[in-house]
Amino acid sequence: MKTLRDVSLLAAPLLVLLSACGGGGGGSQSVSDTSTPPVATTPTPDTGVTPTIVASNTVQNLCEKPRSGNATDRQGTLLNELTWVRSWIDESYLWYKEVPSTYLPQNFSTPIAYFNVLKTTAVTASGKPRDQFHFTYTTAEWEASLKGVELGYGMLLALTQTTPPRKAVITIVEPGSPAALAGLQRGDVLQTVDGVDFVNAAGKASVDTINAALFPAAQGTHTAGFLRNGASINATLQAIEVNTSAVQNERIIDTPTGKVGYLTFNTHNNVAERQLVDTMRRFQAAGVSDLVLDVRYNGGGLLDVASELAYMIAGPQTTAGKTFEQIIANDKTRREAPLGFLAQSEGLAGTNPVAKGTALPYLGLKRVTLLTTGNTCSASESIINGLRGVDVEVNLIGGTTCGKPYGFYPQPNCGTTYFAVQFQGVNAKGFGDYADGMAPTCAVADDYQHALGDSNEGMLAAALQYRSTGRCALPTGMNRLLSTVESPETVATRLLRPQYKEIAIRRQP
Repeated sequence: MKTLRDVSLLAAPLLVLLSACGGGGGGSQSVSDTSTPPVATTPTPDTGVTPTIVASNTVQNLCEKPRSGNATDRQGTLLNELTWVRSWIDESYLWYKEVPSTYLPQNFSTPIAYFNVLKTTAVTASGKPRDQFHFTYTTAEWEASLKGVELGYGMLLALTQTTPPRKAVITIVEPGSPAALAGLQRGDVLQTVDGVDFVNAAGKASVDTINAALFPAAQGTHTAGFLRNGASINATLQAIEVNTSAVQNERIIDTPTGKVGYLTFNTHNNVAERQLVDTMRRFQAAGVSDLVLDVRYNGGGLLDVASELAYMIAGPQTTAGKTFEQIIANDKTRREAPLGFLAQSEGLAGTNPVAKGTALPYLGLKRVTLLTTGNTCSASESIINGLRGVDVEVNLIGGTTCGKPYGFYPQPNCGTTYFAVQFQGVNAKGFGDYADGMAPTCAVADDYQHALGDSNEGMLAAALQYRSTGRCALPTGMNRLLSTVESPETVATRLLRPQYKEIAIRRQP
């Protein structure tokens, strides 16, 4: 469930805005009622004693409270779970040598609390924590997410201000979802939640009400008020298990110099494989000669999907026998063979899966344009880096990407799935140093006044102009206002989404 166990949605502006890129176990961003940073709750390290570390597989699935009917769980103790966490980190964490060695398991009441402190304290060149990506989710929620199933309303909110006066705007509405049935659309600005003033409310009770509605723990009904072009809109929303789309807004745009394909690509999950293959087949049949891939809200996911998509963009002439991404793990881990550009489907389990081994369609492009923001992360950045590694020209229109050259092998234990950085990815040229993000070719603000895929939408319009002229568009009209008020380089807009949607996942070798 999208709970806020470790961050308070409105409690520390910068921390909260970045919380989906890391932080503690299992939570999306939340809102807060104050701009005062929270008091640190990390336990003080013990001194003079170090924890017991064993082979993690000797204590794996030994659970204090085994799940009823689960075949893997065996009766164990809390200490077994704590020992497993510490041992697994020591074996697989990329920066295991930088983990404080004196946190004792017996001083922690849950394995998640222990896991949260077992990470490096180093910082990047820009001064941000190197590891912002350390978190957990319930195993049930993680497994459902791979199938594109999420508990919620079928709308994605972007938060630009976490403390009063707050601002959150709808970026995407899933077709057929409760949000769509309520008439909500991209650009609607949130005003009230279950009768509470979202923009100005202060105090714990009000904030708790907002968070409980925005991140429902169970199915149920909530109300919300929005503004659209100055008019008020009231919506009754039913929180349900929503089947989300990885690909939306497929378009073929005719230009004087050829057909340009456009698609909104939202996440690299199992169901994305079928949707991407179908779209690329249509683009191939239509003779598309250029592509605009909109990943402005794509936080990542499965690297296999990223590799398949990169192949479908570039084709065999450019990618055959070449590395898409090389996994660089710690010195205890056997070096993997490089992940190539996958020319055949992996047969990922989703709705109507593509049969494993099916030859993938391809466009054979030497140039591609991606629409990006600070919410473009992980596997999406791997597409950029992987294609640049084989000399495909990749132009970025929008904002600097979030900067996650790291990845995970999610590990379940006793009903919790743990995500700790276990590798860095580098391309065929050995480059993977973009922890502070990838800068755009042209900086353009997100334009909430137009639908995604509309040729007049600010970022897409700028991409089409850059394609035809080789020059970045000068802001005009509404886009000038957006670029002035909400510059992608100056405003830290973060999406209210689960942390597991901003990662690069490698399936176990």
